[in-house]
Amino acid sequence: MQQFSLLDLSPVPEGKTTADALANTVALAQLAENTGYHRYWLAEHHNMPGIASAATSVVIGHVAGATKTIRVGAGGVMLPNHAPLIIAEQFGTLATLYPDRIDLGLGRAPGTDMKTARALRRHMAPEESFPQDVQELIAYLGAGPTPVQAVPGKGTQVPIWILGSSLYGAQLAAQLGLPYAFASHFAPAMLPDALATYRQSFQPSEFLERPYVMMAAGVCAADTDSQAHYLRTSQQLAFARLIAGKPGKLPHPVHDLPAQVAPHVLAQVNAALGCSATGEPDTLRAQLRALTDTYQPDELMVTGMIHDHTARLRSFEIAAQVLTDLRAP
Repeated sequence: MQQFSLLDLSPVPEGKTTADALANTVALAQLAENTGYHRYWLAEHHNMPGIASAATSVVIGHVAGATKTIRVGAGGVMLPNHAPLIIAEQFGTLATLYPDRIDLGLGRAPGTDMKTARALRRHMAPEESFPQDVQELIAYLGAGPTPVQAVPGKGTQVPIWILGSSLYGAQLAAQLGLPYAFASHFAPAMLPDALATYRQSFQPSEFLERPYVMMAAGVCAADTDSQAHYLRTSQQLAFARLIAGKPGKLPHPVHDLPAQVAPHVLAQVNAALGCSATGEPDTLRAQLRALTDTYQPDELMVTGMIHDHTARLRSFEIAAQVLTDLRAP
């Protein structure tokens, strides 16, 4: 592992507002910059009361303006929701305002339910257009001729990543010679196969000479193991409600999670969130070392939702200390 980074969904805790969530995001980004994180990514989700990062490019600009050196980007923009030209203009503008600091991760899923997807796109295309849309977007951000120009955007060469949770994204990233980020923080099942597919099929390109893999993992750190497991129940409970079709704000942590979540649902939650590390610093170190030794990522991106903002800051501070020790020379 050469670098470690942070993914933030701008969670909205119960009892708080989206304004609180966005203020918390800025504070967390500033802590990330000061504790050695390489990137700070935000993700596009829609129609979800517990996530404040729907207008992802706007939040990226806000975070970049409140920090100085850390890379800020999308992890990711769900490209089926947008015309490639619009994304080229948005991220070209960001790259113009914050040179050499902006990343653009692209996902194939709509990041929401189909009713909301229709509201976003107005017209749903039946055919698979993601590979063509990615290449169109790359062209807009490049220096070559295009039928129309992205202004700002043209010539900015914003680094593009392919995101995925299956073999599809791995194959496309390898074919296009782009860096690949796997969403193992909530869908780890295909992680080994996807990384093997990407590494074995990678074609060098003008963007990248050799494969570059990022994997994601949940973290919840505290001064004791028991406190960390208690804080993590907020995210487990939120995920259980999402599975049940009842998304909401990030719940308060609970001491009796099995009493509130049916056993079969809790099993689904724990499987989905299984690529994670929870505990005090030594416990976290052992669990994160096991993950990085097993999968050998070039970069590890950590994420985690904790209801209490101060505890969340402390969790990522502990994670930074541990990951600094684990980072390869």
